[in-house]
Order: sequence, then C-alpha cells, then structure tokens
Amino acid sequence: MYPVLVQIPLFGTTITIYTYGFMVAVAFLAGMFWVSRESKLLGQNPAKIMDLAFYIIVAAIVGSRVLHVLVSERERFIENPLTILKIWEGGLVFYGGLIGAVIISVWYMRRNKLPFWIVSDIFAPAVALGHVFGRIGCLMAGCCHGRVVGHPAWYSIVFPANAHSFAPQGVPLYPTQIMEAAGEIVVFAALFVLRRYKRFDGQIIATYLILYSILRAAVEYFRGDVSRGFLIEPWISTSTFISIIMFACGIAIYVLRWRKGRAA
Repeated sequence: MYPVLVQIPLFGTTITIYTYGFMVAVAFLAGMFWVSRESKLLGQNPAKIMDLAFYIIVAAIVGSRVLHVLVSERERFIENPLTILKIWEGGLVFYGGLIGAVIISVWYMRRNKLPFWIVSDIFAPAVALGHVFGRIGCLMAGCCHGRVVGHPAWYSIVFPANAHSFAPQGVPLYPTQIMEAAGEIVVFAALFVLRRYKRFDGQIIATYLILYSILRAAVEYFRGDVSRGFLIEPWISTSTFISIIMFACGIAIYVLRWRKGRAA
C-alpha cells in the first residue's frame, strides 16, 4: 500500500500527489488511447470520439463521486460540502461513473449522429482496461477493501499502519482490489478477442455488461467496506443490486441485437 505517491515542497507549502488520483488519471489516459486507436481502425471520426471521451471522463467523475457521497458520506458532505471535490483521496463508485457515462454518451451520440452501437463497442474494452488501473489505485489507498479472512492465508493481504489508509490495518483481508483488477484483465482480453469475431454491432458492449456484472457481484461477496451501502444487509449491496440490473440489460441487448442482426 502506497497512498501518497510523492510530496513536492513548493513555495513554503507541500503539494501532495495521491497514488489513487494518479492511477485514476492513468486509467483515463489508457482508455482514451484505446478509443482513439479503435475509432481510426473502424473509420469513425477520431475528433468526435475524443470529444465524447472527454465528456465521458467528466460525467464519470461526477457520477462516481455523487453516488459515493449518497451511499457512504452523506453526513460528512452535509458538514462540509467541499469534500465532494476531494476525489484524489479516494471515494469513487464505479457504477455511479458508468451511469453518468451512459447518460452523457446517449446525449452526445444522438446530438452528433454517431452510430450508437458501434461507438459503444469501441468504448467497452476501454472501460475494462481503465478499470484495471483504477483498482490498483484502490489497492494503494486501501479503499474498496475486503472483509477479514477467518485465519491468515496465502491469498490474504495485510495493510500496514498508515494514517491515509481506508482499510483496517494489521489484519488479514480478502484482496478484493487485486481480485477485481485481475478479473478486469480477463474481461479486457475477452473483449479484445471478441472484437475480431463479433457478429453484430452491440455485441461487445453487451458482453462487457454481462461479464463485468458477474465479476462485480462475485467480488462484492468478499468486500468488507460496509459503508458502501446495502439494500438488504449483508446480502445485497448497492453495487450488487446494480450488477443484477446490468446483467439483465446485457442479456437483453445481446438477444435483441443478435435477433436484429439475423433478421437483416
């Protein structure tokens, strides 16, 4: 765990660069590199795609932060509303960002007459790729941590004492950040291969929704940060509930787009 990447003395003060914020930036850069590359390969307008990527980044940050505040930090936000701006310290809920990104994407693509399903297929692997770096940032900050393992095991992780950490310290935990990062690598690899063999537009985004919802629901079982919010405690967290909806949407998109492709 390495929550603070570097501290830079400057004009009598110290500028702190948090590893979490740095990795989030790397995640967005990796995603933008992917969509720029794929848009050129598929003959889409790179300028419009990159503009969309910028809007998605803003919407994702706002959406993920808002959902985090709603489910985890309502009291802290009421006491000091400016805490919503401190994203570099941790506290971004991926599903909130995904919802924000979907809303802004629909608006932008309709306004600029971009092919929705083709562009969605371009962005899906980028989301999985960026999420890998995001979860590494979570590991460095100690957020999104796992629950306590019953007894020390080879797969458990122990966070050392650190004032900046969000995780319990000195006890063995399930390595949920590593589990999800590894799962996202598998998801990205699957989408990377699928894009060469896809049978219809929308197949990649539908597959992403299905695979990630399964991955996230599985990881949620091992999560220990109870402040993330529950609909039915301790069985169905907010993210588990969204995973169920996301899985259903992925199946629906897959079936409907596949049938439309066959009919054409």
